[in-house]
Formats: sequence, C-alpha cells, structure tokens
Amino acid sequence: MERAADLWARLQVIDENLTGPLTLRGSRVAQFLALCLAHSGDSFIWAGLTVAAWFLGDRTWKTRAVITFAGLALAEIVVIGLKMIIRRKRPPGTSGMIYRKADPYSFPSGHAARAALLSLLAWQLGPLAAFVAIVAWSPVMVLSRIAIGIHYVFDVIGGVLLGGVLTAVVLAVASAVIARM
Repeated sequence: MERAADLWARLQVIDENLTGPLTLRGSRVAQFLALCLAHSGDSFIWAGLTVAAWFLGDRTWKTRAVITFAGLALAEIVVIGLKMIIRRKRPPGTSGMIYRKADPYSFPSGHAARAALLSLLAWQLGPLAAFVAIVAWSPVMVLSRIAIGIHYVFDVIGGVLLGGVLTAVVLAVASAVIARM
C-alpha cells in the first residue's frame, strides 16, 4: 500500500510539472478565449447539436445523430461514475468556477472523452467535413481545459483514452443493432 501511495505521489508531481507551463496566467483576453473554448465542449451543446441533426437531417443524419447521442450519454455516465470513484481534486485555482462548483473532480476529463468520441465517430460515420472540423477543434478545446487550470494533463490523457474505448463500445453495439434490422 505504501508503494502505491509513493507511486501516486510521484505521478502527481510529474502531472503538476507537465500542467504548470500549459496553464494561462496574466492576460484576461487569453483566459476569456480559453474559457469560451472550454465551454464549446460542454455536453449540452453537443447533445443539442445531435438533436438538431436528427430533426433536420435525412435518414443518414438521423442514424449518425442517434449513435452520437448514445455515445455522448454513455460517456457522461461513465465519466461521472469514474469521477465519483476516483475523486481526484481539480488543480488549485479560481478559473472555471462553474466546473469547480458543479463537478469538483477532474479525472478523467469528460470534455476530453467527449472530444475523442466525437472525433472517432465522425471518422467512422462521416461526413468528411464534420470529421475535419471536429478533429481541428478537439485538441484546442481539450488544451483550453488545461489552460484555464481545471484539468491536469493526465486527466486529459485519461479522458481521451476513455473516449476511444467508449467509441469502440458504441460502434460495436450500433453495428449489432443495425445488423438485426
């Protein structure tokens, strides 16, 4: 048990050393822009976009929307569950108070999991323009989470890995369901 605590303490130091240089300090304009980017990954925005795609789209878009919405819901449930189990506190700071009050835990990053899931689903389901746009947006949004000081680097890495696993699950289930239709 002592070795595990030592390992965790060492990983925490490494994570803090990686995160520190990526955290914005000073410029209010840069912090505001980073905060706007951080909010662009909020789940309600993407859930709303998938609902709009379902209502406004043809059959292909409806299928994409249902699969994506299911992935977003699964990601939210799994991330919240893991955060409640792991209970890693967010980095110290005052930025991102909405996140700090609503969700005091940082590992894994739900925004990073969502970004990975959306990127991979767009790659698999198309269209190419959506994939290109989401892949261009994702790393900037995810880095903004670190820049505003509400996530450590390892939170984001864990979120991206989790998003990849959840995408595989969603696509496997979707394929099985579609095959039965």
